[in-house]
Amino acid sequence: MPATPGHVPASPCAIVVMGVSGCGKSTLGALLADALDGPFLEGDSFHSADAVAKMRGGQALTDEDRWPWLDRLGVAAVEGLREHGVVVVACSALRLAYRDRLREAIDAPVRFVFLAQTRERLLARLGDRSGHYMPASLLDSQLATLEPPEQEMATMTLAVEAPPEVLRDTVLDWLRSA
Repeated sequence: MPATPGHVPASPCAIVVMGVSGCGKSTLGALLADALDGPFLEGDSFHSADAVAKMRGGQALTDEDRWPWLDRLGVAAVEGLREHGVVVVACSALRLAYRDRLREAIDAPVRFVFLAQTRERLLARLGDRSGHYMPASLLDSQLATLEPPEQEMATMTLAVEAPPEVLRDTVLDWLRSA
């Protein structure tokens, strides 16, 4: 039986859909936000123009590039929580330090949904995507940076083989049981 759309966690809660480029963060995040009747924050839109130009040019971002981006995203998530009680964020959040930075900025319960994909499938998805500044050539640097949230609290990992609607319902069931 599918999850009931519109279920909002009892207390303010931010849901961060995370993973490397091309894993499906934006698709799942938008579906979750719609089901929870909350805002969806596309993390890519919070990058500075310099960071976007760097990525477009095939250069991987450094921590120094990412800290202000994570801070801007955290501020926007707090605003979403204040207005709606729930917010869904698509953000790579590749390292534990990045996730901790978001947790600190948001200062409310944060749940992370990690979308795991094989390199081959990611390359195929990136090849099918048009109009995005992130080139497939940066995938390996993202995979090298990735620290999967295997032992972290309030985190679930999804192998992205099911349709996005099934993944949405799985996450909604998880949130309901939390």
